[in-house]
Amino acid sequence: MEKNTRIGFFFKKYEAPNLSPFDKLFDIFKELITHTSGEFDEAIDWLRQLDVEYKLTDENYTVDDFIEDLKKKGYIREELKDDGTSGTGITAKTERAIRQSALDQIFGNLKKSGTGNHKTKYSGSGDEKTGEFRDYHFGDGLESISLTESLRNAQINNGFDEFKLTENDLVVEDAQFKSQMSTVLMIDISHSMILYGEDRITPAKKVAMALAELITTRYPKDTIDILVFGNDAWPIAIKDLPYLKVGPYHTNTVAGLQLAMDMLRRKRNTNKQIFMITDGKPSCVREKDGTYYMNSNGLDEYIVEQCYNQAAQARKLHIPITTFMIANDPYLQKFVNRFTEANQGKAFYTGLKGLGEMIFEDYETNRKKKIK
Repeated sequence: MEKNTRIGFFFKKYEAPNLSPFDKLFDIFKELITHTSGEFDEAIDWLRQLDVEYKLTDENYTVDDFIEDLKKKGYIREELKDDGTSGTGITAKTERAIRQSALDQIFGNLKKSGTGNHKTKYSGSGDEKTGEFRDYHFGDGLESISLTESLRNAQINNGFDEFKLTENDLVVEDAQFKSQMSTVLMIDISHSMILYGEDRITPAKKVAMALAELITTRYPKDTIDILVFGNDAWPIAIKDLPYLKVGPYHTNTVAGLQLAMDMLRRKRNTNKQIFMITDGKPSCVREKDGTYYMNSNGLDEYIVEQCYNQAAQARKLHIPITTFMIANDPYLQKFVNRFTEANQGKAFYTGLKGLGEMIFEDYETNRKKKIK
């Protein structure tokens, strides 16, 4: 049974097996604290409402008991607010728990693999085994020879009576080269991300947290930087993702792309990419004199041309841009198609469902390492 508790928020009763009362509430709390952008009091108010509706607690363990356990376990702390009053805030331990929860939700069906790196489309005497075999070539390392397959060939080719292993019997297990990747994730925080009764920013935040957790834990040699763009663009730290809010902003895609390219210029990796999550059309650019030119009524030619120029500039820097357009408005497709063509990148028209899987798939396949 589902209940629409607030426009855009959907909660359903779920009884996970073999969980303590604290863990059951903590799973819900992590979702609520993400929706409320880190506002503890608001999240607890929501939890109390859900408790009344779905009987989440009983006399043996109440919401107040849960709050005390959050304190004891180091998930919350007393802190001063901006207005000088005291209040309760979440700790870095909670931020990590939220990122891990997002990772489990979005990428939980992925198979575990060794730490590190991305396969390129080039095969040979590389770093990661593919499970496929090829004939031995002069210069292949002894460590790459498959002993089992080679002995099998020797028996087939030369018989069992007089064992003989020749160069023609040798088989090498093919491998793929690994590469490092530097990624900038751009998140649209313009006002449209919460318009029309749909909360688009929370799923975008969760995808960002999942991707950040995935890269930092499973691909430690890779880098990820995150920026947000509204009227302007600015970088944010991974730890700040749960607190991210939509503002009364237009969409300055140009500023976001400029900042993303500046960030990637500092990276030494040859493999660089930009992921952009957005639901709207570019509607703002900043002029050289510091003023803003805005037009939210349509795809203003002056604005979109600057977007195309930035896409072409990224292409010159060998930085592909993948656009995840979480809206299906037909009038946006022409702009996105031309933008993608200028960059020779990719574009996905997607709703919120499946966004994380799309981003992971593209993260895994965007490999452009050249082997000399």
